[in-house]
Amino acid sequence: MFSNNHAILKTGDWIKGKARDGELIIGYIESMSPEIPEEAVKVTVVTSDNDEMIGKTIPILSKRVNKLPISKVTNMEQIQFLIDLALSTGDKDWFIELSTELNSMKQLVKGVY
Repeated sequence: MFSNNHAILKTGDWIKGKARDGELIIGYIESMSPEIPEEAVKVTVVTSDNDEMIGKTIPILSKRVNKLPISKVTNMEQIQFLIDLALSTGDKDWFIELSTELNSMKQLVKGVY
């Protein structure tokens, strides 16, 4: 775990930040690099203003990233978007969790009508 004066960072955290050349990125921490004195994190880029970075895992200094807040999903459209994101990142466990939640919401809606 690293601290970047904003929050304690750990593997799996979603972050936003700037890459070395100033590209804006949103992604998740794939791994930590404690052997590097500047405390770098390896981030898998999910969204960026530089399309060539999307899908790549890049090192970024922890001081150049901010942890994104955890949000509560409240509607089916949000869950469907997150399911697409889980598929694109290859996160099977998250996909199953979200699919289960979506199916529960659909069953609840069926019970009302």
